[in-house]
Amino acid sequence: MPLAALTSAVGLYARLGLPEPWLPATESIPLVIYGASSAVGSYAVQLAMRSNIHPIIAVAGKAHQHVDAMIDRSKGDTIVDYRNGPDELVKGIKDALKGATLRHAFDCISEHGSFQSICKILDPHGKITLVLPGKDYSEIPDTVQWTTTFVGAVHGNPIDLKDFGYVHSRYISKGLEDGWFKPQPQEIVPGGLGGVESALKNLKDGKASAVKYIFRIADTPGAGA
Repeated sequence: MPLAALTSAVGLYARLGLPEPWLPATESIPLVIYGASSAVGSYAVQLAMRSNIHPIIAVAGKAHQHVDAMIDRSKGDTIVDYRNGPDELVKGIKDALKGATLRHAFDCISEHGSFQSICKILDPHGKITLVLPGKDYSEIPDTVQWTTTFVGAVHGNPIDLKDFGYVHSRYISKGLEDGWFKPQPQEIVPGGLGGVESALKNLKDGKASAVKYIFRIADTPGAGA
């Protein structure tokens, strides 16, 4: 959980420069979170909610119910289904904006056409942060400020966000204690380490949605021998 939660904090606050949750926004800030049902995406939604960032335009697939439980529809938050194709996705985001300008986007997928679709709506001088380093992002317009987000930054690699990580790890712990910050749903895979192959296949085939797999080493056949 700390890896994904801190990744979301780095993306929202260190990369996109959005208001911190202890100094929440006082005006509307539209935010697209692409991959909102993923671990990083889910934690980004929860932190954005705490920062009073709205409307949140959450891009998700079949895990609508999981995402819908986190957002606030009364403040304009909504879900756009990427499975309807890129054209419908772009239209859905535009409709959700209701004429507002989109200046911030957190792409928690960063492949399969995600950032290309976002950039069709993003302000020419807006900000987008992505989670996959080393990819070809040349299709992002030159005027857009784009960055990559990775949790290594809170450990000083390649930049020093150690103090940032210190503060946010404690704030996330407080959120867990207070009940407003919740972990991803978890599923224990049968067979311990013997279930790794089937779990990886599920991930590759896109069958794992809004869930984190757990492997109990003690359940591995022969582990106690």
